[in-house]
Amino acid sequence: MAGHSKWHNIKNKKGKEDARRAKEFTKLGRYIMVAVREGGPDPEYNPALKAAIEKAKAANMPNDNIERAIKRGSGELGAENYEEIVYEGYGPSGIAVFVSCLTDNRNRTASEIRHAFDKHGGNLGQSGCVSFMFDRKGLLAIEKRDDIDEEELMLQAIDLGAEDFSSDDSVYEIITSPEDFNRIRDSLSQMGYEFAVAELAYLPQNTTELTDEEDIKNMVKLIETLEDNDDVQNVYHNWEIPENLEV
Repeated sequence: MAGHSKWHNIKNKKGKEDARRAKEFTKLGRYIMVAVREGGPDPEYNPALKAAIEKAKAANMPNDNIERAIKRGSGELGAENYEEIVYEGYGPSGIAVFVSCLTDNRNRTASEIRHAFDKHGGNLGQSGCVSFMFDRKGLLAIEKRDDIDEEELMLQAIDLGAEDFSSDDSVYEIITSPEDFNRIRDSLSQMGYEFAVAELAYLPQNTTELTDEEDIKNMVKLIETLEDNDDVQNVYHNWEIPENLEV
């Protein structure tokens, strides 16, 4: 299904890389802080923190930044309180959009998310309006390299209990159940594989194409605007991104 990491690749090719990386590190820091606050500072006993650290490492976040985020989460460097909020809505032509946020100001975030939908041909919906169209899954993406044998990787993933394996021009994607995610990620890591994406995600059960050029432009802008918001951790959608999309 290659949709989530495909957008991830598109996003990373746009704009000034340093500015985007700094913004991504800010978001990952919040993710780590919340995981520490909810489950403690030891990743061996806190699966959510372990997943957060792996996600940060996949984004090449420096170890010093990771350590600072853990200390902030445990209160060593001052308390910062963020809460998880999910927003659901529709993009152009009814594309389902599911937005995961960490915020310290619920009113600000709600206003900014609503504005993004309104500005780019969508509308913010009520809780539950699109979540039933997505499944919570573990997502592992490994960039294609000459030294990785696709068939061997696929068999290893299936033997470990992965639910699905697919590939596109640039990455291999492995889908797991949430319960098996940590085990399969750790096993593949021990085999020497490095992940471009390693996270629990909401994946669409089905995807929808957009044919109108204006709808496509608006959908790209909507995703970009949401992704650029500091409070937004992840944007999930059921848009079937065209192979020839130019951004």
